[in-house]
Amino acid sequence: MNFPLYFSKKIAFSKDNKNNLSRVIVFIGRLSVALGVIVSLLTISIGLGSKKAIKERMADFSGHISIKSKQSNNSYNSSILSSEDLQLQKIKEMPDVASTQKFVAASGILRNEHNFAGIIFKGVGKDFDSARFRKFIVAGHVPVVTEKGFSNGICISQKIATDLHINVKDSIVAIFSKENQSPLYRKFEVVGIYKTDIKMIDDLFVIGGINHARKIQGMSNTEVGGIDVFLKNINYIDEDAPKIDQLVGYKNYTVKATDEYPQIMDFIAIFDMNIALIISIMLVVVIINIIMVLLILIIERTNSIGMLKTLGATNGQIRMIFINYTLLIMIPGLIFGNLIALIFLFIQKYFGIITLNPENYYLSVVPVELNVFHILLVSFGILVVSGISLVVPSYLISKISPVKAIKYN
Repeated sequence: MNFPLYFSKKIAFSKDNKNNLSRVIVFIGRLSVALGVIVSLLTISIGLGSKKAIKERMADFSGHISIKSKQSNNSYNSSILSSEDLQLQKIKEMPDVASTQKFVAASGILRNEHNFAGIIFKGVGKDFDSARFRKFIVAGHVPVVTEKGFSNGICISQKIATDLHINVKDSIVAIFSKENQSPLYRKFEVVGIYKTDIKMIDDLFVIGGINHARKIQGMSNTEVGGIDVFLKNINYIDEDAPKIDQLVGYKNYTVKATDEYPQIMDFIAIFDMNIALIISIMLVVVIINIIMVLLILIIERTNSIGMLKTLGATNGQIRMIFINYTLLIMIPGLIFGNLIALIFLFIQKYFGIITLNPENYYLSVVPVELNVFHILLVSFGILVVSGISLVVPSYLISKISPVKAIKYN
């Protein structure tokens, strides 16, 4: 029988303990543990959820990895993608690749009697991943593209629609110009309005038929300006980008969605620092409170310590009794902390009660990432760190004399 653990359970769950003068400090200790668990779980779940949501929004709109021609020189206007050494079929057969779609991009202006807006017209073909894009639609529907003739339906952002005072089924004129050529005018019908909450996307991009973009850029019906590659998981992007880069040919290059908008990635990087900082602060608070609980329990049970020493218990055994005792009284705090945190996270995940300003946070609703591993890690981590931190203050027990302890009180 493990004597320290057995004795710890006896005094931790004793009915006499409820009337003990230490019950207030025990309550404070449990409360600090519960708050530590709640704040840690909220920080991790919301922080990781925000990172994932922002990355997925960028990737689902423009592809996790885009293949472009080196002649484009990072311009929004597409140059013809070289087919030389481009092994598109091998890219499609990669196990992590979900789908691909071709596109041609052209810069222009949308204009009506109310206002005008500079845009990037992204022409997509019949392989357009409309199911992936549909999550962004707030009005109307995704443009239907067949590549037979010219599809006049376009999808614009809610920001552009507001600026130009237009709605679904309204018509709008787009103007495109190229060097040494007269401006090209195109009349489109707005069939859908989307919203990604990412300002750099919503301010610029219009989705339409690829044949219009080919005509603007002087391409044939078989030429494309780039290929968007969608992966099955955003976490594969850093691993698969170099593999895909080896299959695009020397005249083309690849760009990850996470590299398209470096200012957003800088913003995301702040989450990691904030998560580490908040969890560190909460651990310090929990440790200080738990050490305080242990010291008060030792002082209050000085008489019991003297009796145990008189009966032959070693300092090490008594230290383990009080360390186990302190950890056992933490358990209700861990249980209630997890319960309260999970209730809040589930409500937020499925009802989205807390909203954000997308211009500042790139999201309109606080996202939540629920992960069983993180939930268990927080509770286990608090128990382990607390147990280790109790070792040094528990040495106070070795300073207690049995004779003086028995006379105590």
